Amino acid sequence: MAINQKQVLSLQQKLSPQQIQMIKLLELPTIQLEQRIKQEIEENIVLEEEPASEEEEQPQQISMEEYLREDDTPSYKSRINNYSKDDKQRPVYLTEGRSLSEFLIEQLAYRNLSERDMKLATYLVGSLDEDGYLRRDLESIADDIAFTVGIETSAEELERLLGVIHELEPAGIGARDLRECLLLQMEQQPLDTRPKRLARKILTNYFDEFVKKHYEKLISRLQISEEDFREAIAEIRRLSPKPGNLYAEGGTDTTPYIVPDFILDYQDGHFQLSLNSYNVPEVRINRRYMEMVRNMVGADGLVKEKDREAVQFVKSKIDSAKWFISAIKQRHDTLMRTMQTILDYQQEYFKDGDRSKLRPMILKDIADRTGLDVSTISRVVNSKYVQTQFGIILLKSLFSEAMQTDSGEEVSSYEIKTILKECIDEEDKRRPLTDETLMDILNSKGYRIARRTVAKYREMLGIPVARLRKQI
Repeated sequence: MAINQKQVLSLQQKLSPQQIQMIKLLELPTIQLEQRIKQEIEENIVLEEEPASEEEEQPQQISMEEYLREDDTPSYKSRINNYSKDDKQRPVYLTEGRSLSEFLIEQLAYRNLSERDMKLATYLVGSLDEDGYLRRDLESIADDIAFTVGIETSAEELERLLGVIHELEPAGIGARDLRECLLLQMEQQPLDTRPKRLARKILTNYFDEFVKKHYEKLISRLQISEEDFREAIAEIRRLSPKPGNLYAEGGTDTTPYIVPDFILDYQDGHFQLSLNSYNVPEVRINRRYMEMVRNMVGADGLVKEKDREAVQFVKSKIDSAKWFISAIKQRHDTLMRTMQTILDYQQEYFKDGDRSKLRPMILKDIADRTGLDVSTISRVVNSKYVQTQFGIILLKSLFSEAMQTDSGEEVSSYEIKTILKECIDEEDKRRPLTDETLMDILNSKGYRIARRTVAKYREMLGIPVARLRKQI
């Protein structure tokens, strides 16, 4: 085949490095933006953090190339810091106590174990998950110990040491399933009452029936009254299904620290919206590098051969710094533009926080009003929070699909979820409402909804099926 050339005209859409940088910054919440800016300051020598007390300099025009004739740093601080120079910021130090593993190993130290047993028991403690369970079988753990620690052991030896761990606090630690966990907790309690002895018998012999809530069958097999059975169930409910959560001094699963991205004040019938940029460093381009490049450029506008590499390096850093500063400013403008549109759309809700006043709202509604793309709105609302007078709200939680009533009125799915939860809260726990019955109730109220939608909303509310809601 002959080789030939031909021209092909095609249209392609590609993102520039500046656009990619803007997208990445847009996704970051405030607490991560602070870290990202500090990282950029460390990596780019021409960027510096502007002191909070320093007054903003007037931009000067430099008679050089286009990139040097731009302003120093565009201001992107959207919230005024009304603080005196004498005011000292008092940092809040977040400390974490001992982890659950450290707490268990400390208890093992009082058990007079041999050096070998201590190493094996420590490895078992390290194999526990966050809930305090040992999810892996002992044979696999024995193989891992042989490879990583270099100690030959057996499942029987590990079973003996696991029994030592079962005696530690919190009660139920090191269990391999829920049944064993609950029984371990009961073993550390004195069985001095009939309900406790009955509860232990249920967990030992009728655990499957108890989990599936076959209460009538259990009462019949145990030949006891409903009152006795109710007291036994109450004893079981006092136990913890996740013993690892009982240790509250420290651990890996700590409460997340939320920093709101927006601050919304409502006073005298007026809203005041601002970005929470209090801890976000304000950066600028170090003028020394600007002056250095200007001094290296001769009167004829040419650069000497020996200075060319240095000038090119500094110019690339200055360009990168300007792109970064511009991306931050664009990020703040986009955030404020989107949040203001959400505020205008859900103004009635933001007055008092009544979720029943939430209007149906999807990403496209905000995208159409702001003129931005749906993907941009999605990045803005993802992992962003707004601080209001009634609490800190996740922006993503404000979006809901619309449902139509018999009268043709559009209502938010939150309204249907509220009614659904009220129906379940008021139901007879002896005969809980099925999804089919809940669908009929909602349809009678004018909400045209299918049974599978009821099941979806019920699961979103964290409510189990009717069989598991049944009580005696």
